[in-house]
Amino acid sequence: MTNTLIGYARCSTDTQDLSAQKMALRELGVAEDRIYTDHGLTGTNRARPGLDQAVAAVRQGDTFVVPKLDRLARSVPDARAIADQLETKGVKLALGASVYDPSDPMGKMFFNILTTFAEFESDLIRMRTREGMAIARAKGKLRGKQPKLSDKQQKELCRMHGTGEYSISDLAEVFSVSRPTIYRTLKRNRT
Repeated sequence: MTNTLIGYARCSTDTQDLSAQKMALRELGVAEDRIYTDHGLTGTNRARPGLDQAVAAVRQGDTFVVPKLDRLARSVPDARAIADQLETKGVKLALGASVYDPSDPMGKMFFNILTTFAEFESDLIRMRTREGMAIARAKGKLRGKQPKLSDKQQKELCRMHGTGEYSISDLAEVFSVSRPTIYRTLKRNRT
């Protein structure tokens, strides 16, 4: 039976930095080589390689440490499943400096409340993002991916195709685009 601290840190986007979480884990006593990370993966995504590696690394008697619960999971079912998986392995779960004890009714209730807040926060972020995108779309600021060819190039492509002298492959080569781009351009200009 070991008594090793295994740490896990996660950030949702590639532009975020894991330094503060790693520092918090080191301050909690986790060795640098025992910190597993996921970069650019949300807490609602259950398929996280760093999390899987960290869970695989813990042994009976170890403690799995996360700086905050929302770094572990952003939904009640996921947090519950991970906590249950660790409990089955005989591993303690530390949320910051607090160790979660699933056998303590108060600890269990506190854990469930924290996971509910993490899920609520995630839902709010998702809702605000959708609202912001809808407003931007309504103002014409969110137009999606722009066509690879200018309007003038699209007209010329359609004219050339209309002559029957050029195949789709010929047009793709002339305009330095893929065949699917040629098909999309022709379809868009038919309507």
